[in-house]
Amino acid sequence: MGRNNERNIKKHNDKLHKAQNKVKAAEVARKEKLKEIIKKFNEDKNAEENK
Repeated sequence: MGRNNERNIKKHNDKLHKAQNKVKAAEVARKEKLKEIIKKFNEDKNAEENK
């Protein structure tokens, strides 16, 4: 039995792609969270300036 047969390669690639997608999803979530925080900060700042 060779280690580089099709089934093992597919299993490895699936595992790799799952991990890569998880990292990408986390990055997108962080960016969305940051946008919300910046938006809230700017709203609060504008509210204070208008008082």
